[in-house]
Amino acid sequence: MACSFLSFLAVLLAASACLPSPATAASLSFGEGYTQLFGDSNLALHGDGKRVHISLDERTGAGFASQGAYLHGFFSARIKLPSAYAAGVVVAFYMSNGDVYERTHDELDFEFLGSVRGREWRVQTNVYGNGSTAAGREERYGLWFDPTEDFHQYAIRWSPDRIIFYIDDTPIREVVRTETMGAQFPSKPMSLYATIWDGSSWATSGGRYKVDYKYAPYVAEFTDLALRGCAVGGPATAAAGRSACAGAPDGAMPPAQRAAMEAFRARHMTYGYCYDRVRYPSPLPECSVGAEAAAFLPSGDARASRRARGGRRHRPRGGGGADAAL
Repeated sequence: MACSFLSFLAVLLAASACLPSPATAASLSFGEGYTQLFGDSNLALHGDGKRVHISLDERTGAGFASQGAYLHGFFSARIKLPSAYAAGVVVAFYMSNGDVYERTHDELDFEFLGSVRGREWRVQTNVYGNGSTAAGREERYGLWFDPTEDFHQYAIRWSPDRIIFYIDDTPIREVVRTETMGAQFPSKPMSLYATIWDGSSWATSGGRYKVDYKYAPYVAEFTDLALRGCAVGGPATAAAGRSACAGAPDGAMPPAQRAAMEAFRARHMTYGYCYDRVRYPSPLPECSVGAEAAAFLPSGDARASRRARGGRRHRPRGGGGADAAL
């Protein structure tokens, strides 16, 4: 087990040299690029607006959004999640245009799903295009670290032909546009959002475990918020850069990144829509299903042995990696 994990770490480190440079994904202060959506005093600014805390209590959650919308780009934040018992709590970092296109909206999500004490947070990514929520393209993963102990970077790279999700500069998911996907590939300008809210009805074990407000407030912390995209509305800031559209290059993923992504997915994926035969008796057109499908149940959930392996935490020692670089 130790050797396999060391091999996994080696792949991640090899990939880091090819990934987006923090210097080019310049962060903005809250006032430069964002606006509060809801939550009144449950949103607090720190460090001259460079750090944002949003919290959930008995009264309300909280959320904020970018001041403008973007068509493609690179979008990221370093996030620290609430600790201890967090069942039912949902923290989301995502792009959407649902406020403009109510019935045909696009959406790219990181959703962090809270857990009972002693069990890890789960991460879910979603891709919806042109209102295609009925054909959900969801995936869930365990993590190789405790996301409540320190900040970790989560990023979305969106170009006309592909979408890549990253955790700490490691690509974890790639969605390549295909002809059969058509308008279900997100293609309209979107804004960036961050929210915390009560998802007791579904977030933890299908709603079995609810938010327990005796542990409130639940605080999610955000810093190094980066908007590097093709702005179509809102203020043009120097930090975003006049060449912002260069933040969404297309082309094949470099081999080191692809190896890192495949290693992550083999070890940490706990649900994949491409393996869900209950929901999709025939896989959606973009799915390429091979021998790895044997590791998943007909529900799309990973078999027990895979979940146990993927959910176990391994804490790399030292301060290296993406957090140190940022």
